[in-house]
Amino acid sequence: METIYLDGQSLTFEQVQAVAYGEPNAPRVEISDEAKRLVTRAADAVQTLLSRGTIAYGITTGFGAFKDRIIPPDQVELLQRNILVSHAVGVGNPFDIPTTRAIMLIRANTLSRGHSGIRLSTLQLLVDMLNAGVHSVIPEKGSLGASGDLAPLAHMALPIIGEGKVNYQGEVISGAEAFKRAGLNPIKLAAKEGLALTNGTTIMTAVGVLQTLRAERFSQTADIAGCLSLEALNGTDLAFDERIHNLRPYPRQIECAGYLRSLLKGSEFTREHESLNVQDAYTLRCIPQVHGAVRDAIAYARWVFEIELNAVTDNPLIFIDDKDEITVLSGGNFHGEPLAIAMDYLAFSVAELGNISERRIMRLTDECSNTHALPAFLTKEGGLNSGFMILQYTAAALATENKVFAHPASVDTIPTSANVEDHVSMGATAAIKLRGVLDNVERILAIELMSAAQGVDFRKQVIGAEKKLGEGTRRAYAVIREHIPFIESDTVMYEYMETMRQLVEEGKVLP
Repeated sequence: METIYLDGQSLTFEQVQAVAYGEPNAPRVEISDEAKRLVTRAADAVQTLLSRGTIAYGITTGFGAFKDRIIPPDQVELLQRNILVSHAVGVGNPFDIPTTRAIMLIRANTLSRGHSGIRLSTLQLLVDMLNAGVHSVIPEKGSLGASGDLAPLAHMALPIIGEGKVNYQGEVISGAEAFKRAGLNPIKLAAKEGLALTNGTTIMTAVGVLQTLRAERFSQTADIAGCLSLEALNGTDLAFDERIHNLRPYPRQIECAGYLRSLLKGSEFTREHESLNVQDAYTLRCIPQVHGAVRDAIAYARWVFEIELNAVTDNPLIFIDDKDEITVLSGGNFHGEPLAIAMDYLAFSVAELGNISERRIMRLTDECSNTHALPAFLTKEGGLNSGFMILQYTAAALATENKVFAHPASVDTIPTSANVEDHVSMGATAAIKLRGVLDNVERILAIELMSAAQGVDFRKQVIGAEKKLGEGTRRAYAVIREHIPFIESDTVMYEYMETMRQLVEEGKVLP
């Protein structure tokens, strides 16, 4: 993936991921020739409207509640500068570099569609910043997710006019200084450009795309963790029989059950039918039903964000017909409701991966719950050693915090701009909460994988070290043991937990 050409219509999840995480060898980003033509045509249309004296929101009027204030022609450029400096009121920690790069890429892509009225030279400068590694410092909080992500996007755009802060080569410096070092030149904005840069769903979309990718990875990781726990607990895979799931034909439940069977294929750690032990606890038996339902939420989120990646979400929008007639339409594509609902749905769904994982950790550490298949708290000399006792506490704390994060942001609203913007999506809040849920689930799954591997080693002492795990779990177990030893006696655990978290984050336990 050497070069990505933006046209506002074909940007993919995989391209966003490559640009976001690929430094210093990220793909170069360019604007397609057709996009250049359409962008130039729309910018020329804005100038035509100005020359005609046409009244158009955000071009010759103020913003929000000032929509009825007419701006004189000689102040149109100042209006666009003012929107950036007045709207750059974000607070909190800045977004990390991968998220910032995704934000800049997605904003450039939507502007490449040619309905926003930005000049090609201004759009090119945003792309040049991305290619040069000049990353705007964008505070995470301040967007209501309704009239677009106004505050954070204003911070993104400030360096274009020589203002704001950027992260350049690992150092936070002024936008003006970074431009000088990178060989770039700030510009004065033309009509409509400040609004085009700040009005849209880009923050929500960037976070949503990156977190949906994480959710996809963690969903597969959770399947592996669940299967490894099942083997450690002498469970049975009979509940994953395809005949069961074909009678309740949710596609992703069926898909999940099939994947679990493939992970456990050839396992000598699972039990066959026993007349006195015919079925496992729900956390093992119902993995396809629970994990499959989470897969549905992830698939929905991907569907939403695949649309949003190539949507035009600022306002007003400029349309030019075959006869070169210009129409300016005010609408509400900046409203983040579809994204907010998708991220809330995804957040409480992924939280369920953490909930069921934590319950499996409990079962691994509680010898009564695991019918004495494993020693109490996965340690040899219980009492002298606490073993994995407190790891389950941590998992429980994280699962509980996720229940707070799972409260939907999209059902809340606070009217703004003198009640002109009287319903907001809170989509940016939903995005930050979603990321928090995934951070916690990442750690819970890490704890389960550590615990399951410890349990497997105890099972080996009973059934024989030569016994084989399933084809999928075998590889995951090997990766764990490459980095984390069997815990013989109490030791400092948090370092192993962090190592395991990194393995989950990087997808190292996946096939």
